[in-house]
Amino acid sequence: MAVAELTSPTVAYTHTPTRLHSSSQLSLSSTHLSFRLRRSFRPQNTRITCSVDQVQAPVAVETKKSTDKSDCFGVFCQTYDLRAEEETKSWKKLINIAVSGAAGMISNHLLFKLASGEVFGPNQPIALKLLGSERSFQALEGVAMELEDSLYPLLREVSIGINPYEVFEDAEWALLIGAKPRGPGMERADLLDINGQIFAEQGKALNAVASRNVKVIVVGNPCNTNALICLKNAPNIPAKNFHALTRLDENRAKCQLALKAGVFYDKVSNVTIWGNHSTTQVPDFLNARINGLPVKEVIKDHKWLEEEFTEMVQKRGGLLIQKWGRSSAASTAVSIADAIKSLITPTPEGDWFSSGVYTNGNPYGIAEGLVFSMPCRSKGDGDYELVKDVIFDDYLLKKITKTEAELLAEKRCVAHLTGEGIAFCDLPEDTMLPGEM
Repeated sequence: MAVAELTSPTVAYTHTPTRLHSSSQLSLSSTHLSFRLRRSFRPQNTRITCSVDQVQAPVAVETKKSTDKSDCFGVFCQTYDLRAEEETKSWKKLINIAVSGAAGMISNHLLFKLASGEVFGPNQPIALKLLGSERSFQALEGVAMELEDSLYPLLREVSIGINPYEVFEDAEWALLIGAKPRGPGMERADLLDINGQIFAEQGKALNAVASRNVKVIVVGNPCNTNALICLKNAPNIPAKNFHALTRLDENRAKCQLALKAGVFYDKVSNVTIWGNHSTTQVPDFLNARINGLPVKEVIKDHKWLEEEFTEMVQKRGGLLIQKWGRSSAASTAVSIADAIKSLITPTPEGDWFSSGVYTNGNPYGIAEGLVFSMPCRSKGDGDYELVKDVIFDDYLLKKITKTEAELLAEKRCVAHLTGEGIAFCDLPEDTMLPGEM
C-alpha cells in the first residue's frame, strides 16, 4: 500500500471585523469585513504522519483551545439579545452546529435545511460553524453570503474557517462531510489511509475544543471506519456519540420495498441496514414491515428479496450517477437531516432507524471495537439504544458475517491511526461505492 504523508502547515482563517454594540450600527455588510489568510502551525502534538509500516505516536493528545478564535461573517456579526425580542421568547437556547466540507454539494443542500428550522425545529436558533480548506475558502465565503441573503430568523451566527481547532470550538453537533474523493488507480486501502488522516485530526480537534457531549455524524467515506478513527482520537467524548451515516441506504431500501408492494413509503417500517456503508451492506427485509405485517408475508417473491432487492439497494448510488451524471448530494443531505431528527425526536412506538454506531456492548454478537450499522431507538434526547427484539435467520447471519469481516479488515488497515499498532491491510475485496470516486 502507498505511504501518505500530510506535512503542510494548517492554514487558519482570521479576520478583524468592526465590532458593533448598538442597534444604530446596522449598516455593516459583508463587504466591510477584511479577510485574510494566515498560516499557523497545528497545536502541539497534532502533526499526523501516516504509514502502514510504522506506528504513529500518541493518539488523542489533549490540546489547548486556540486563542485565535475565528469570528462571525457579515450580518451575523451584529449583536443581538434574544431575551429582549418579543418574538423570541419561545425560542430555545442557541446551539452550535459545525459542518466540515461546507463548500461542497451535500452541504449546499443541507445548510439551508438547518438554517430554515426544518431539522431542529421552528423555535431552535442555531449558529453555523463552517469548515473548509484553503482551496475552497473563497467558495466558503460565497456559501456564507447565500446564507446571509436568505434572511433565516433562526440563523443567528455564521463563522467560517479552515482550522478545525477554531471552527469546532463549543460545537454541540459536528457533521463531518468533507473527505478526499477516490482518484483513478487509487486502492480502497489508500483511501482509508488518506481520509483517515483527516478524521484523526478532526477527532483530536473535537476532543480539544468541542462540547463534551457533542454528537458527531460522519458522512465522508469510508464513513464507518472514518467514524471509528474519529472516536478513537477523541477519548473525552463518549464513543456512543459518534455515528456513521447509513440513513440514505435505509431510505433507499424503504423506497424499493414500497415500490414492490405497491404502497407509499410511509407504510414501510422497521428497516435496518446492517454493517458497512459499502456494497457488503445488508438491507434487512426479515425484520422489516409493510402496513404492520412482516415483509415476507406481503412480498411473496422471496427470491426477489434475497437477490434483486439487496443488489438494488447496494448499487442504487451507482445507477443514479449513470442517470444523473453526478452523485446523490441532495438525497444525502435529506438523509443527514433524517438522521438528526431521529435522534432529537422520539422514535415511533415499535419502529426503529439505522445508524452506524460503536459495537461495544451490542446484543447481536457482532465483534466489538467497530462502527457498525444497527437498529436504534431514541427518546428524542440525542441519545439512542440498540433494539433487542430483532430476529435472525441463516441468510441474514451469513450476510452480516461478511460485512463484519470487511469492517474488521478495514480496522486493521488503519491501526496506525487508532493507536492500535502497526497497520496491516488485507481487505478481502474492493467493495467501493460509486460516491467514493
